Amino acid sequence: DWALITAGDADDWNTMTIAWGSLGDMWWLPVVDAYVVPTRYTYEFMERHDTFTVSFFPAEYREALQVLGSKSGRDGDKVALTNLTPRVLEGGGVTFEEADTTLVCRKIYAQPLDPQSIPAFAMEKYYDKMAPHTHYIGEITSVVR
Repeated sequence: DWALITAGDADDWNTMTIAWGSLGDMWWLPVVDAYVVPTRYTYEFMERHDTFTVSFFPAEYREALQVLGSKSGRDGDKVALTNLTPRVLEGGGVTFEEADTTLVCRKIYAQPLDPQSIPAFAMEKYYDKMAPHTHYIGEITSVVR
């Protein structure tokens, strides 16, 4: 399913749709792997903050997630273009009332993908016009339903 990754705090945050990622264990911790391109506005928030959320939604919110994946928060309040309601979590993270499940994460790793290690087919398909994604690993510190 599609998800939103949201970084920042109660006063200053941004969100975007993510489709690439995984859940698992790393260093004996429950983790989320997520990828954000440096040109995305959310990237700035991911770099500045130590926590982020990954929120999953029922299928009925697919259109809202498409808006949040195609519009930039640099250009205005893109959340206002959707039917989603921001919700500030205890501790300052942000999710949305409509989310089924939100993973609250503490950033434990961030590294740009190495262009020399990316397979040629992926470089041609995804990175001919943009820099590679940055790979983030977040320790899941809580789950909100």
